[in-house]
Amino acid sequence: MTTTPPAGPTGPTGTAGPTGVIGVTTGAGPARAGKRAWLALIVLTLAVVLLAVDGTVLALAIPALTADLNPSGTQILWTGDIYSFMIAGLLVTMGNVADRVGRKRLLLIGSVGFGLSSTLGAFAPNPELLIAARAFLGFFGAMIMPSTLSILRNLFDDPRQRATAVAVWAAGATGGAAIGPLIGGALLEHFWWGSVFLLNVPVMLIVLIAGIALLPESRNPAGNRIDLPSAALSVLTIVPIVYAIKHLAGSGFDASVVLTAVIGLIAGAVFVRRQRRLTHPLVDVSLFKVPAFAGAVAAETIAIFAFIGLLFFFSQYLQLVRGLSPLQAGLIELPATLASMAVIAIAGFVLGRFGRGRAIAIGMLTSALGLGLLAAAEGVSGYLLLCVAIAVCGLGAGLSTTLATDAVVSAVPKERAGAASSVSETAYELGVALGIAVLGSLQVALYRANLEGSGALPATLPDGLRTAIEDSLAGAAAALGRGSLDTTAATGIMAAAQHAFTEAMQVTSVIAALLLVVSAIVAWRTIPSPLGKDTAR
Repeated sequence: MTTTPPAGPTGPTGTAGPTGVIGVTTGAGPARAGKRAWLALIVLTLAVVLLAVDGTVLALAIPALTADLNPSGTQILWTGDIYSFMIAGLLVTMGNVADRVGRKRLLLIGSVGFGLSSTLGAFAPNPELLIAARAFLGFFGAMIMPSTLSILRNLFDDPRQRATAVAVWAAGATGGAAIGPLIGGALLEHFWWGSVFLLNVPVMLIVLIAGIALLPESRNPAGNRIDLPSAALSVLTIVPIVYAIKHLAGSGFDASVVLTAVIGLIAGAVFVRRQRRLTHPLVDVSLFKVPAFAGAVAAETIAIFAFIGLLFFFSQYLQLVRGLSPLQAGLIELPATLASMAVIAIAGFVLGRFGRGRAIAIGMLTSALGLGLLAAAEGVSGYLLLCVAIAVCGLGAGLSTTLATDAVVSAVPKERAGAASSVSETAYELGVALGIAVLGSLQVALYRANLEGSGALPATLPDGLRTAIEDSLAGAAAALGRGSLDTTAATGIMAAAQHAFTEAMQVTSVIAALLLVVSAIVAWRTIPSPLGKDTAR
């Protein structure tokens, strides 16, 4: 995806503004953005916040929708992450479509579709239609996401202003993901689970109306043709591999795991080979030859992978193990939101003090520390340590994601920044999707193993009830709540299921923390850390 701007408007000096959008030409150096550009940034950030919220807001609604729709454990996972899989699989393709038809136009079309899909999800009568609605949300979200960062780069040509704008944009992404449970909790305290979807409708109306008035249009003047085989291959790479992971955790190893994994790997290899041969590829794979670029992409993916993956099940832990209401659970997670937003204030200092690579590594190590604290806090009573742990996680994830986004764009020449932006956004969404899929599948597998090893399930338990209990903790709570067992037996089984879930959360947290530590070492060694004036470039 390229971000070559159209001819700019005539500025006060009588010259065309180099960004082609609202700015003030100074006559020397890059144009500085004016007030209207910052207002446009608010619209772009609001869209990103909503997309991020939608990735996590459903977590708190899992117990309520499980009781209503009775989905299986696998369907619960698909409901959570089909949204991000669709975005991740289509993001690069939609970025190229935006270059061709206009970024503003695609963002507005996506906003309308997102609102309609949200309404469909709110009133879904069964798990299958809910999953389909989430897939549509991902499809239209993929139209919105790449346009936001591309328009942002056209709005802000000055490096320091652009760094601030990217920090705001990234804070919207991480902060939105963290605030999702709080918003969901507030809604679920008073309304049914579908209300978490209807939230999108008025916000998207604001984005639509304000976007028409404030956002500039831009496109690639070359109008390169979209390579449809590449678009198909990108989806065929991601979905089968993730399916293999899910099936392995949910049903065990069988031929379908091997078949789908092989399909995904072959499609991925063909995709990469095709990109190298195309004159105008969907993904410029040569960018990955730049160590700083590859390291920043990996850091961004893994940072959000660990944060969102654990956040998805942490919301269930607070409600189903700690017994909190949805709103109370959202309030416990509020420190993560505040910490991720605080990154705007400290990112510049950390970047200037340590340099980009070391600062990203520090952010990842901070997240790892938070996950370690979370594993400890889940085994003790009280909420103080839980709040501290989730705040540390949010601070580290926000810092590493913000700086990695800036590093991805800064690691390549300006004329290739559009392609770099597309890869950065894909890394974020793929991190969200894989976090829920991989860590979620690991969590389910560990929960099931712990429960079976506890011997708490009587041999006389009906098969249907046993399957529901072993499927997920949410499924166990819903099944046992129907009163088919006497109170004493049901209470004992639920306590064992809660203990199995907590132990699974602790192990998963530690594994994610160790992964972050390894990734931090890689970021420290591969991403340059210049100090002084070079840091802001």
